[in-house]
Amino acid sequence: MTPPTPPYDVPAPAAGAHPLEQALYQVKKTIVGQDHLLERMMVALLARGHLLVEGVPGLAKTMAVKTLADALGGQFQRIQFTPDLVPADLVGTRIWNQREGEFQVSLGPVLANLVLADEVNRAPAKVQSALLEVMQERQVTIGRQTFPAPDPFLVMATQNPIESEGTYPLPEAQVDRFMLKVLVGYPTAAEEYVVVERQIARPTPTARVLTTEQLLGFQRAADEVYVDPSVIEYAVALAGATRDPAAVGRPDLARYLQYGASPRASVNLVLAARALAYLRGRDHAVTDDVRELAKDVLRHRLVLGYEALAEELTPDDLLDPILAAVEPPAEVLRRREVPGTLAHGSLGHGPAGADEGSPWRRPEP
Repeated sequence: MTPPTPPYDVPAPAAGAHPLEQALYQVKKTIVGQDHLLERMMVALLARGHLLVEGVPGLAKTMAVKTLADALGGQFQRIQFTPDLVPADLVGTRIWNQREGEFQVSLGPVLANLVLADEVNRAPAKVQSALLEVMQERQVTIGRQTFPAPDPFLVMATQNPIESEGTYPLPEAQVDRFMLKVLVGYPTAAEEYVVVERQIARPTPTARVLTTEQLLGFQRAADEVYVDPSVIEYAVALAGATRDPAAVGRPDLARYLQYGASPRASVNLVLAARALAYLRGRDHAVTDDVRELAKDVLRHRLVLGYEALAEELTPDDLLDPILAAVEPPAEVLRRREVPGTLAHGSLGHGPAGADEGSPWRRPEP
């Protein structure tokens, strides 16, 4: 058998390259493929949203998040969620200091810049509720004291979909707090070959190339990306179609949907589209950005009815016809690149459909 020779040796970024491009390069030295996941991780970083990653064991979900944390500055904490975890293990607790004669607060690991909640669905409801507060309010309450989370603050959680014993499904209120839910699939034969090749070789250290101050600056720059009213209109139409599919000419889907996406989905669609536009090197978002992110933003916000479960339908099975039924408004703006952004990079191993010149566009053979 001739070993596959995929072009996964990512060229080093040029001197003076964008720091986000350098961070992607550091991650890709360890992670093979998974371009969709890596791009969504960057979108979550820029849009200040939380990310839920779902996939079977052994697909490098945890490694991808940890490697990205190694490339970033700031404080990183990994919390392994287990059934015996209690809220104090997450947020901290008050400890009696006998010498001082008073209670002192010991803060938990959740107050870090980047928190990896590994196998989040294995923790009981009390722990998930404690995580819910810090994700939404960006603060924790211990006794009568409230402590703010650091800035930037991001939660990236992983969960395993194939084991139900000893797990506690995330409540809809908490799942809705995640901006994106990314599904990770099996690698191709070529990618798996490179994975094995890298694992039997000496590991490549990940260099820290990005500081929290730089990341905050990029977040503010992404906030300046212009969002045309037509883009907002399209995001609202997509979220509304999940609540009333008959309004877009698909009444046959109503029996499969118990609840559609909340207005938070529309907000997150626009915020994520703005971050993706910045990542692609544009100073404005377009409807294609919303459409590309729609499944990642909406799939975990749909509550399927009994008939959908009986027919073993997934949220993606219902989102496909909804996306096809909702016509995007006419484009108002023309695409253009912004000098100095990631569109001038050269990683070139991103998902199909990326903008021309973007680091996510795969080069022609």
